[in-house]
Amino acid sequence: MPPDTVTSDQRDDAESWATIRRFLPYLWPEGNPKLKRRIVGAMGFVLLAKATMLALPFAYKQAVDSMTTPGNEAAMVALAFVIAYAAGRFAGVVFDNLRNITFERVGQDATRQLAEDTFARLHQLSLRFHLSRRTGEVTKTIERGTKSIDSMLYFLLFNIAPTIIELIAVGVIFWINFGWELVAATGATVVAYIAITRWITEWRTKLRREMNDLDGQALSRAVDSLLNYETVKYFGAEARERDRYAHAAGSYAEAAIKSENSLGLLNITQALIMNLLMGGAMAFTIWGWSRGELTTGDLVLVNTYLMQLFRPLDMLGWVYRTIRQGLIDMAAMFRLIDSEVEVEDAPGAPALVVRRPTVAFENVRFGYEPEREILHGLSFEVPAGSQVALVGPSGAGKSTIARLLFRFYDPNSGRILIDGQDIRNVTQISLRANIGIVPQDSVLFNETIGYNIGYGREESSHERIVEAARSAAILPFIEYLPDGFETEVGERGLKLSGGEKQRVAIARTLVKDPPILVLDEATSALDSRTEQDILGTLRRISEHRTTLAIAHRLSTIADADRILVLDQGRLAESGTHQALLRADGLYRDMWMRQQAERQTMEAAE
Repeated sequence: MPPDTVTSDQRDDAESWATIRRFLPYLWPEGNPKLKRRIVGAMGFVLLAKATMLALPFAYKQAVDSMTTPGNEAAMVALAFVIAYAAGRFAGVVFDNLRNITFERVGQDATRQLAEDTFARLHQLSLRFHLSRRTGEVTKTIERGTKSIDSMLYFLLFNIAPTIIELIAVGVIFWINFGWELVAATGATVVAYIAITRWITEWRTKLRREMNDLDGQALSRAVDSLLNYETVKYFGAEARERDRYAHAAGSYAEAAIKSENSLGLLNITQALIMNLLMGGAMAFTIWGWSRGELTTGDLVLVNTYLMQLFRPLDMLGWVYRTIRQGLIDMAAMFRLIDSEVEVEDAPGAPALVVRRPTVAFENVRFGYEPEREILHGLSFEVPAGSQVALVGPSGAGKSTIARLLFRFYDPNSGRILIDGQDIRNVTQISLRANIGIVPQDSVLFNETIGYNIGYGREESSHERIVEAARSAAILPFIEYLPDGFETEVGERGLKLSGGEKQRVAIARTLVKDPPILVLDEATSALDSRTEQDILGTLRRISEHRTTLAIAHRLSTIADADRILVLDQGRLAESGTHQALLRADGLYRDMWMRQQAERQTMEAAE
């Protein structure tokens, strides 16, 4: 293999140019002539402001030269140039603000569009992606990326481009008025200024990148810890969590100190280069004045132009760093957008049409990792309108079946059919519209009870929500609450008990009204009394639907039409509850163990 001759800087430059090309459509949006006109108008105001500012030093020079000649007439001329100078400065401020007003909608629209694209993409990514990425890191990446586009647009259009225009214009003015020597000195100084600024800023960018990584790590640990608030309390781990966060925050603080100290070095270096040129240029002007070739106003002219020229250059390090950091943040977000979509609709895929809601697995093989297969050629069928239960030891693949049915993953081989249609050949949205689920852990939005129930179907009427709550046997509880359906449930529904959350989840599924229902250990986390209440509700809503119940406690599915017993990803047994007990196999062994555990617990009470 040949050696890798591409340097890190070359890779960063290539990535930066690729990011700029990627972000240009947001700067010049297709099919939006209004925004394009705004960009053109903003650039027009940029040129007007720059032309005004380039004319001001001449007014200043003429005012000073007029003052060297005594007399009322000279005083009036000087006064006129002073008034023109003040009016020009005011006009420059007006043009700058009109530019900002004109461009504001462009920046906000670009930021909004990029945020929408990223948010939509995240929902297209597979469950595997979301299980492997930390929420805090993802949200931080999106926040930085979307914020960077507005600053990128502003600095590229209103700082870099005008500075280049001004640099060329000042070079021409100096050539005409002072000769090539001053132009050469100014050009060499600007090149040295930019080169040193770029070199130091590149070094600072690496420090900044390290600081951002540590910042994301600290935020991720904080979010993860707060989301697991109850677990932290259960194990008395507050001090441990504080120490973990303190370590991450301390590492971030050290990186931030290095970054800020490097900024001081950059400012000192820039000031040295700028003032060397300023002193040399003014000395050159005084030398010309002493020879009678230049006037007093020329000293003012040179000083004013250099001050105007170096004012944006003085910010070059910050602007360059902001642009580079923006490119880094945007590149990270674009990598997020470009994450592989593991499960995609087939081109031209039709919607799933369910007339007879049958479910069939045909020789399905699947593993979350290639070297660790979970399902080994699994085949079974759930007839329309029947209630089939999936049971088996932990790790047998029961919950994996539900994830495959919802097409969070695709099988490595084999087929999953609904009403005879391979679910890989239909659209995902139509597939999931026909399946409802009541999971073991019913996570709710940090919204009202009414919102969470109505989430089952878009734009659900209040009457439909109330009817679903009644069918899920949670309406009396809601009516007892002071705020009724407007009661906030808290983050992940933590203000509700386990049984209340399950009933909200059941009501949400009833609002959806799917022909196929999956019960994924929907009562395993509940106490016995609540479990029996929930089971009664589940039996009612399962009527006239095709139901696949995944269960750990066998007593909850003893009345199923058919029970499938899984063992290590294979179908070990199949039959009714009584038939499986008579078979004296794995199911009977599991049943006897659970009955013994139950009797032991009852005796202990």
